[in-house]
Amino acid sequence: MSEVNGSAPLNDGPVERPRTRGFMRRSVLKSPAAAIHPESVPLPPEPEKKERPERPITNFVSGLLSFFVIALFIFVAAFIVAQRQISAPGSLTADRVVIVRGSMADVVDQLEREGVTDKGFLLTLYWQLTGKGSQIKGGEYLFRKEASLEQITDTLIEGKSILHSVTIPEGRTSDEIVDILRNSNELAGDIKDVPKEGTLLPETYKFARGMTRSQMLDHMAQDQAKLVREIWAKRTSDLPLSSPLDLVTLASVVEKETGKADERPRVAAVFLNRLRSKMPLQSDPTVIYGLVGGKGSLGHGLTKAELQQASPYNTYLIPGLPAGPITNPGRAALEAVANPSQTKELYFVADGTGGHVFAETLEQHQKNVLKWRQIESDKPADAGQSNVVGSPKLAAPVESSDPASAAKVPASPQSPTPKAKPAKQPPKKKSGADGAVDQPNIAD
Repeated sequence: MSEVNGSAPLNDGPVERPRTRGFMRRSVLKSPAAAIHPESVPLPPEPEKKERPERPITNFVSGLLSFFVIALFIFVAAFIVAQRQISAPGSLTADRVVIVRGSMADVVDQLEREGVTDKGFLLTLYWQLTGKGSQIKGGEYLFRKEASLEQITDTLIEGKSILHSVTIPEGRTSDEIVDILRNSNELAGDIKDVPKEGTLLPETYKFARGMTRSQMLDHMAQDQAKLVREIWAKRTSDLPLSSPLDLVTLASVVEKETGKADERPRVAAVFLNRLRSKMPLQSDPTVIYGLVGGKGSLGHGLTKAELQQASPYNTYLIPGLPAGPITNPGRAALEAVANPSQTKELYFVADGTGGHVFAETLEQHQKNVLKWRQIESDKPADAGQSNVVGSPKLAAPVESSDPASAAKVPASPQSPTPKAKPAKQPPKKKSGADGAVDQPNIAD
């Protein structure tokens, strides 16, 4: 070992330092190699892996939930796409009327055949999934251009099918009304029994194709019964009528006697005044109804023999009202009888202008008749009676001794038009209760 400048000799070993006590004590490396290559620290032991127990129910539920989530996602996506298809404009190129009936499958087939839609499968699926297929109603429907499946469905569910109409004119007999209904191609079924006279309400009726004729008659009868009840309840208190049937009967006579709405209350007053005075009504339409039974027109002017022919409808021979209604009166005629004009008039005659002139006394009435005669005589021979409303004749009741009753209420424009006579032809005469009473329109 050598010394350098008196220092301690060098060596390769570690230099020992003075040891310290307490917390100042440090570890002393024994060699430089130990500092460079420290001793390896052993790794901690790996924890033992525990095997998880098998849980089949949990695994099944988890898989099922996953399936539902995926299925729900697919369903929602499909629903959105289908909803767009259902609301999208359809293939119909123009408005079209289609009659649909039958099962859901039949209706879809009809819609496809008529070109209303080209998505029959989707429409069927839509109806089945929503339950709307059981709500559709058969009928005749108008489908608009490019109607969507949703609009088509709404139309069929609402059931607002196309409405047709049939008009029943006032003053038609039940036989005539039945003929009108039988000629309507939109109505179905036949009519077995003709309703009683005066039980149907003349009106314009709306109906869907396929409604039966019997159903229409029932509807008309119900409307008539309801209306008569309402009008009878609001009638004038002093009417010489005992029942709603009397109201309908007299209204049917008024209906046939004048076609002018504003004259009906006045014509009704004349008949009611005659009933109060115990005078025969002397209405030609009642005589005609007794002869033909409401099955058409007489075809000619009333003859003397026909006026004397006994019938429960011949108001020349019977007192009071005829045996029943002679037609089906409308609302205006019923209201006119229930609330007539307040007059004392007992007569009226055609005025040559389409209306009538009224009178309280027989003398005044005879003057009105003479005026009408002059109008008739001034017409050309080939003009006939085209401008004459009703029959202007004065007629004494057959075998009557009541001078006041020697007046005739004119026939209506709806009754058969008497045969035309040449101009200037002298009037015929008939011996009546008051002597000679003119009856220019009674055929021989």
